[in-house]
Amino acid sequence: MESGLSGFADYEVIELLLTLATPRKDCKEAAKTVLEKFENLQGVFEASVVDLCTIPGIGPTNSFGIKLIKAVAERYLEKKVLMKDPLSNSKALFDYLYLSMGSKDRECFKVFFLDAKNRVIAAETLFTGTLTASSVYPREVVRAALDRSAAALIFAHNHPSGDSEPSPADHSITRQLLFACQTVGITVHEHIVIGNNQYFSFADQGHIAQMNREYKKNT
Repeated sequence: MESGLSGFADYEVIELLLTLATPRKDCKEAAKTVLEKFENLQGVFEASVVDLCTIPGIGPTNSFGIKLIKAVAERYLEKKVLMKDPLSNSKALFDYLYLSMGSKDRECFKVFFLDAKNRVIAAETLFTGTLTASSVYPREVVRAALDRSAAALIFAHNHPSGDSEPSPADHSITRQLLFACQTVGITVHEHIVIGNNQYFSFADQGHIAQMNREYKKNT
């Protein structure tokens, strides 16, 4: 309680979490084994209950602590984003996105819905794809934005490969989404690609501004 986790080895952190539901059980060997199998703390936290239960000494009951800690952290970071202006606090946005999307083995496309003051009023994963791609439909995005009375949007998706560099398809769908949203008076502020502890910002690289110029030119 006084020094936090600074003096704990990673396996001891896992051991502590395992004992939350089984306080009278020695979980040290199970903690060491599960850390070895999933390579690091993040791998352990991302593992499914089914996979965790393949480790001797870990069952549905004492895997509760492991699953709880990630869920609590994700909710905590989400609350730091909701009703805040993510455009002026990109670090909080990335922290939330990296925890919630960074290690998934399928592409997920998340939309942040903003009000007229650029505060996040909702965040939702609208599409989940395969190992390499996600099918994103501009019509569904616009419909979801209108249903929430959103004035602006931020898009984010992950690359399971860990490489945050956007593909040609990423550029194409961003342009389609921006044009579709502009048609109904909804602003697109950003599209973030999440990789392995890194990200690519379409806005920071000037692509959003360029697409807005293209839209105005075409209309």
